[in-house]
Amino acid sequence: MLIAVYCVLSILTPVKVANFKFTFEAFPILVAGLLSGPIDGLIVGGVGSFLYQLLFSGYGITATTGLWILPHALSGLIVGLYAKSKHFKLTNVQIVLICILSAVLVTSLNLLALYVDAKLYGYYSFAIVFGNLILKVLAGVILAIIYASVLPKLIGFLRKQLGN
Repeated sequence: MLIAVYCVLSILTPVKVANFKFTFEAFPILVAGLLSGPIDGLIVGGVGSFLYQLLFSGYGITATTGLWILPHALSGLIVGLYAKSKHFKLTNVQIVLICILSAVLVTSLNLLALYVDAKLYGYYSFAIVFGNLILKVLAGVILAIIYASVLPKLIGFLRKQLGN
């Protein structure tokens, strides 16, 4: 279900400007990692990104598809590993920090994917790859704050509903 939510959020919530995309697609990945651990986080991030890339991005399968899937897959894995290491009992501060780390990781790996894609397909310019880096970092911080303000309550609620 979280993979489907990922795809819906990828399609319905983006604000796109050139090679910049502001969306809430990471939310179900964070939920999966924080609630269920690294494998579920990895699966939601990886499969969700793959389905989005294949069905909705307009690019399909390319030589760099794996690089575009990697950021969210690794984010889910790392968030899940961290949550598991804390026995899924995270403080609000820990959730804020892991959300920020996840945002930095995704932004950095997406930048790498864009760089490789641009070099491979011959559209590289410094402005295309790095021109809106400050905007991407700012968006990542804003999203991390939004996620961190919602996730502690949501995870607590879901744990009660699931009897964990």
